[in-house]
Amino acid sequence: MSLSDLVSEAATGLKSLLVGLGITGKAFTRPAVTVIYPRQEVGNLDTYRGHVELIGREDNPAVPRCIACGACSRACPSQCLSVACPISGGSGGGHETQEGVEMVGELIARAAVMAPAPQKGCKLPGAFTYDYSLCSLCGQCVKACPVDSLRFSNHAYFVGASRADFRLDLLARLTRQAVNVPAASPAAPLEEHA
Repeated sequence: MSLSDLVSEAATGLKSLLVGLGITGKAFTRPAVTVIYPRQEVGNLDTYRGHVELIGREDNPAVPRCIACGACSRACPSQCLSVACPISGGSGGGHETQEGVEMVGELIARAAVMAPAPQKGCKLPGAFTYDYSLCSLCGQCVKACPVDSLRFSNHAYFVGASRADFRLDLLARLTRQAVNVPAASPAAPLEEHA
């Protein structure tokens, strides 16, 4: 190796170092992107995809649009959704006990006997559980729903101390949301101008 080769290799390395330092310097001069929660909160959550939630009907927001077909639970690769329908007597195909039905690792206590959806004659889910700790947020359940009864929430500040805190009863959540939403004020009648 000659002296000229060593000098050109050193010059190439020095040029590469200066380019890298320039990129790092630009990154240091940009404003911070990270938000330190609880001192600050994120301003724009319009594009945030949080956990899955049910959508209520227009005429009664406490009742889900869900028709208990089970398409969402079949489409879910993580198997984090469970839809159960009340059935009359007999044994369903689920893990039944005397207290209720075990769905997504949680015992759902209901007065009626439940079985996994779909069930003949069932048009509303009796239980709809979701395990957020298993969910990969892929959106297959939202895409598979034939009546658009699922969406991603904008709930970014969801915390818990154990895995059990991330097992959600989506029917109860929908009912709480419907109670907390203020009723739409009736529109003022339009005045007719002659």
